[in-house]
Amino acid sequence: MLITGTDTGVGKTITTAAIAAAATASGVRTAVVKPAQTGIDPSYGEVPDMAVVARLAAPATTVTLAEYPDPLAPTAAARVAGLPPLDMFAIIDQVKAIAAEHELTLVEGAGGLLVPMGLHPGGAAWSLADLAVALSAPAVVVARAGLGTLNHTALTLEAMARRDIAGRVVLGSWPGRPELVHYANLSDLPEDLDGLIPEGAGDIEPGVFRRSAPGWLSPALYGDCDDPRTLAEPDED
Repeated sequence: MLITGTDTGVGKTITTAAIAAAATASGVRTAVVKPAQTGIDPSYGEVPDMAVVARLAAPATTVTLAEYPDPLAPTAAARVAGLPPLDMFAIIDQVKAIAAEHELTLVEGAGGLLVPMGLHPGGAAWSLADLAVALSAPAVVVARAGLGTLNHTALTLEAMARRDIAGRVVLGSWPGRPELVHYANLSDLPEDLDGLIPEGAGDIEPGVFRRSAPGWLSPALYGDCDDPRTLAEPDED
């Protein structure tokens, strides 16, 4: 299962951790793979995405296949650093090898669905969408809750549908104090919602995160919430 987003910074890593935690809690041996990590500077206290997933969810395996220093799309980051770009067929082989030893393998992308991830030998760029097609894998689209999300989500789902990629939608950060736009978007999202991750979930103590994660996700994503929209209902008090 691939994890993509409508944009960068929408909550892909925390959503990936939540799905991994829910699957692991249900007894599913889970791996999480990051084909390319870009722009992490430990001197500023920045933590790689897979370290975040490992801390919060404790899946059986977490692995990053390539790292680039600059905060750019993977293809650009490789070019700027003078490093080889990702080869899609090498990534496919590595993901399949990991998947062979696990019941569920989550592959977290970079940015959105069509961000250039690497180059084919002939020089053509490939994206997470191409990887999903090659792996015959469904994708989870992590979307924002606020203004602009309806268009971004619809465009991403349309691009997936044209490639016959099955998709599910998760809101990656539901605000603690929602406004009118958030509730309106919740009603108008173009697909059934399969998850609603609360804002600040990544700061929760790992044990609490693992116990809470199934309640944020639908059964299709190893959770136990039949309708994640109910999680956005305001408290009566």
